[in-house]
Amino acid sequence: MNIYKAIKSALTILVLGMIIAGCQKLDRPALGNYPQDANPPGGPLKFYAAFDGSSPNALMNAVDSVRANFPSDNPFASIAGISGKGVQGDGKKIIKYAGANDFVSTASSFSLSLWEKRNGSPAGNSSFFFHLASSNGYWTGGSAMFGLFDWASKNTPDSAAIKVDCVDAKGNDNWFQWIGSTAVKGIQDNNWHHLVFVYDASTSIMTLYVDGSANNNTQNWGSHGPVNMDASKITGLDVGGMRNIPNMGWGQSWDGGLDQFRLYSKALSASEITSLYSGKQ
Repeated sequence: MNIYKAIKSALTILVLGMIIAGCQKLDRPALGNYPQDANPPGGPLKFYAAFDGSSPNALMNAVDSVRANFPSDNPFASIAGISGKGVQGDGKKIIKYAGANDFVSTASSFSLSLWEKRNGSPAGNSSFFFHLASSNGYWTGGSAMFGLFDWASKNTPDSAAIKVDCVDAKGNDNWFQWIGSTAVKGIQDNNWHHLVFVYDASTSIMTLYVDGSANNNTQNWGSHGPVNMDASKITGLDVGGMRNIPNMGWGQSWDGGLDQFRLYSKALSASEITSLYSGKQ
């Protein structure tokens, strides 16, 4: 009887050893070589397209790394960016995404960060660099937010009049504008420049950072507070243009370079923006 128990125990140990050996962690298969930023699940970085791919599939080269959100169309050419690759618009087409993940539903304050490279002012038209499309019927078929460069002056082709428009859930909008005497100098000189638009809900103020430094001309939305866009009506995100441009009779898609496009659901601090700029992110 004792011999039987000993044999049974030995067999049990052997089987358990085989099970444990079979359950050892194996090498994890690669999930794709997407650019990554330090951002915990549910963190403030809601959308990030580095345009850094080298795939023959253009959609893979414009993937949003936060949620592997691929565009439905990427007609932009791949160029040397500020870091790795970037994209070049032609003034006619846009990169289309289904949306900006949960940016709209979580953003009270927000920050938009990007690198741009333009050679002179738009050719007689406003040049859109992004657009959050909405079915709320505002602005030529629907917009929740968009940004554009405008012609500043024939005497300063390297300077840009910059405008960002935000529309809340009630259809109230506000133009944040750097125009006329406050147009941003020296950023259309065919070199890469870093722009960050920071809206702080606690002050209703938008600050524009250019190449790591805050522009002195802040813009405000009265006492509006949280941006309060309607997430249920967002119909898409356009990078490098606006899908409704053909219906407007004015304006054009982006005809310069773009790189490192980011949307955050918070107001970035000056030190965080400095880090993005110095890191070419």
